[in-house]
Amino acid sequence: MKREHLDALVIYGDREHFANLAWLTGYDPRFEESVAVLTRDDGNLTLIVGNEGAGYAGLSLVAAPFTGASADAGVKPATTMRIELFQTFSLLSQPRDKLIPLRKILRSAGVKRSSGVGVVGWKYFDRTETKNPKLASELPAFILKEIIAAAPVWTHANATALFMHPTDGLRATNSVHQLAQFEFGATLASQMVRDALFNLRVGMTEQDAVRNMRYCGVPMSCHLMLTAGERARVGLASPSTRKMQLGDPITMAVGLWGGLTARAGFLARDEKDLPPKIRDYVEKLVAPYFRAAVAWYETIGIGVTGGETYKAVHNIIGDPFFGVTLNPGHLIHLDEWVSSPISRGSKLKLASGMALQCDIIPATGTDYFTTNIEDGIALADEKLRAEFSQKYPETWSRIEARRKFMRDQLGIRLKPEVLPFSNLCASLPPFFLSPGMALCVRG
Repeated sequence: MKREHLDALVIYGDREHFANLAWLTGYDPRFEESVAVLTRDDGNLTLIVGNEGAGYAGLSLVAAPFTGASADAGVKPATTMRIELFQTFSLLSQPRDKLIPLRKILRSAGVKRSSGVGVVGWKYFDRTETKNPKLASELPAFILKEIIAAAPVWTHANATALFMHPTDGLRATNSVHQLAQFEFGATLASQMVRDALFNLRVGMTEQDAVRNMRYCGVPMSCHLMLTAGERARVGLASPSTRKMQLGDPITMAVGLWGGLTARAGFLARDEKDLPPKIRDYVEKLVAPYFRAAVAWYETIGIGVTGGETYKAVHNIIGDPFFGVTLNPGHLIHLDEWVSSPISRGSKLKLASGMALQCDIIPATGTDYFTTNIEDGIALADEKLRAEFSQKYPETWSRIEARRKFMRDQLGIRLKPEVLPFSNLCASLPPFFLSPGMALCVRG
């Protein structure tokens, strides 16, 4: 904030765009918009919520007064947080009997008329999008209007990059405690996908397949996806009551806080269950895709640039047939996609503490459909690895088992700093009715 000449930050959050707010305050909005105000000179933190958030915010470890099990255990936050009610954030038709203008609440939180205010949402912009990126904001207009009214002397600035820049953002690298939480989410997400994958049957509905995931209630970072047939070709859709048929294209994904696992292929036992004209599916699409994924896993590492990682993938599947247009990998956190240092020609260097997704998505637009393995890893230098193994031995044993499996069974040679977080890392079954038959590198 000092570097950017900011006296106060106003951090926005809602159900879909919650991660910056949750990382800072320990509060994730459920039904309402919310705003946090952090002032630089005195470090005061104020959370502004609606009717229903006023009670739920008390679960945050930094909410004042600081009480409960964590206090009894001697866990102390760096600061305490004041909670203020702004009823316009509440759902429609709920009481507005205690309504105070937002600008007044912002002032009481420390935003002064001459304050330099940094506005944090979920996007920042560059000059290809707008002439003045620092002045652009995606926050709801009624909130931005009140921020400007509270601090009219100094124009607001988009400060989202402080949190979400792919290398310099506060959420780009993580402590060992955050990484342990992310491994927990990635483990559960990958196991949910595995349980669905290994229990698929022709004739079951998409929703029946999801029931096999045994979801335990850990917060999701995105909606759950599982579709087969023609709807699978568009991606992102939610499961329906449609009965799955032999030869269907199929895709599934589960994202929990800190981890997402996705798979795509065909509901088939082998190539004989596919239409004759695409029975070379493995040779034409899956095998080169797997080679690209192996290149990703063997290239990724501390000090490697995003451009090098991008090149390793596109050297193998850069042909337009594969249709790989999105970044082949990105940062993951409480939200499924933070930002990405991995792009063509990127000079941004990967660092210890980063949590990353292998996320290479072909979109052939043909009868070959697609293939996909998306899983999470972390990068950890020697010091962080030692801390990990000491403080979270059970987590570390899972990581070591995955590294061994990837080396001995899949033939993938990871650098020492690459920590697989998913139970399915790099496991690619082309035919979902034969989930134990996966690709590997020949010795």
